[in-house]
Amino acid sequence: MSVVSLSKILTYWAERKPDDIVIAHDDQTITWAEFDRRTNRLARAYMDLGVGQNDFVTIALPNSIEFFESCFAAWKAGATPQPISAKLPKFERDQIIEIGAPKLVVGVTAQEIDGAQALPVGYEANSLLSDAPLDEATAISFKAMTSGGSTGRPKLIVSKNPAEVDPEETPLNLGAEKSVLVPGPLYHNGPFLWSMYPLFKGCQITITTRFDAAQTLALIEKWKVDMIYLVPTMMQRIWNLPDEERLKYDLSSLKALWHLAAPCPAWLKEAYIDWLGADVIMELYGGTEGTGTTVITGSEWLAHRGSVGKPVETCEIKIVGDNGEILPPGEVGEVFLRPKTGPGTTYHYIGAEAKTIDGGWESLGDLGYMDEEGYLYLSDRLTDMILSGGANIYPAEVEAAIDAFPGVRSSAVIGLPHEDLGNAIHGIVDAPAGDVTEEALLEHLNERLVRYKVPRTLEFVLEPLRDDAGKVRRKSLRADRVKAS
Repeated sequence: MSVVSLSKILTYWAERKPDDIVIAHDDQTITWAEFDRRTNRLARAYMDLGVGQNDFVTIALPNSIEFFESCFAAWKAGATPQPISAKLPKFERDQIIEIGAPKLVVGVTAQEIDGAQALPVGYEANSLLSDAPLDEATAISFKAMTSGGSTGRPKLIVSKNPAEVDPEETPLNLGAEKSVLVPGPLYHNGPFLWSMYPLFKGCQITITTRFDAAQTLALIEKWKVDMIYLVPTMMQRIWNLPDEERLKYDLSSLKALWHLAAPCPAWLKEAYIDWLGADVIMELYGGTEGTGTTVITGSEWLAHRGSVGKPVETCEIKIVGDNGEILPPGEVGEVFLRPKTGPGTTYHYIGAEAKTIDGGWESLGDLGYMDEEGYLYLSDRLTDMILSGGANIYPAEVEAAIDAFPGVRSSAVIGLPHEDLGNAIHGIVDAPAGDVTEEALLEHLNERLVRYKVPRTLEFVLEPLRDDAGKVRRKSLRADRVKAS
């Protein structure tokens, strides 16, 4: 079948099953026909505010049906949705708006931003606007995700995939018209893709306001879920439920549990394979940039314990040594990825420049090796980026916020081992005068950083944390604190 514009995909499915539920959230549901009509009207409201072809629409909405409506209204207007956290502090939100220059920001009031049109949470399009189908309009990019930056400022990762889809393709080991549960924050790339792609295929999507372990199992049973998206932190919270709670739900409908975004402890992965079956457990490794991906099934993992899988057919991977040489199987080096369509074909940055080596190879900052069969194993992170609860956190971004507080000379942010999150954010603060209080600093940080980036613990020191060249040795600082714990 030929591709369908995302501006028309709802109509495609609404014509086939108008009264079926498309999205369930808490006690709310919406049918395909209603969803199609509401987003037609909302798209017209956006267009009346100046949203047009290839504009960005920044979406600062919590997990909700309204979030999906805003994305599809943007696509129907020929624009690109650009999701951000609804809890983003004004300082960080303003930086994203400055670099992205969206035509519209949804989820804030006009008084909260400058330089762009705004619509508040709960906005309802004028009922006098038509809900009839609009003309087809296909954005050149179907998403623009936000990332923290190694320079301390955010960047946008703009997909080069146009806003169109073949509704008969079946990615992610999922057939069309199934039931999918995504209990993660939709402004993150993983939950966004794992909810949107199945929706494009006619699946029913169930989302939650926030993750709750018992609720997740209950929803699998209630909606007879075929596929779920989780990160290892969620998996561990489910596993930590008392056995009588965890085992009382009917999970027999589940065909695929995808986990990604952070390393999964081997014991936890094996526990899930024993519990749900090897054919159900699927893992993916890759980045928002789409430069390369590996996938591994539970059965493959049992034969290649610790691997994150083989490269998918659209990309290639190589392991590079300290001197730029390609390393043989079994030797650890930096992992580089490249799409077979060529460098620069999957994304472009706004607010940053891609870092590549000869031939357009890019790194996600991981160390690892490949075995003789081409399976990839990750061993450590080369970059200072911290994975906490499945979220990527750049120390420089948090340090910039700390350093902006009066009395702070320098700071270093590291991740310390945490049973639930994998890593907990720890801030080391050089405040030589000794007059910076933890309470005041945290109040300052909460105004500048989204909650999950704010350090869970702070440590105050009196000696400089950076050398004469302005460099900070985060790895040694982390090693010292892990050894002392």
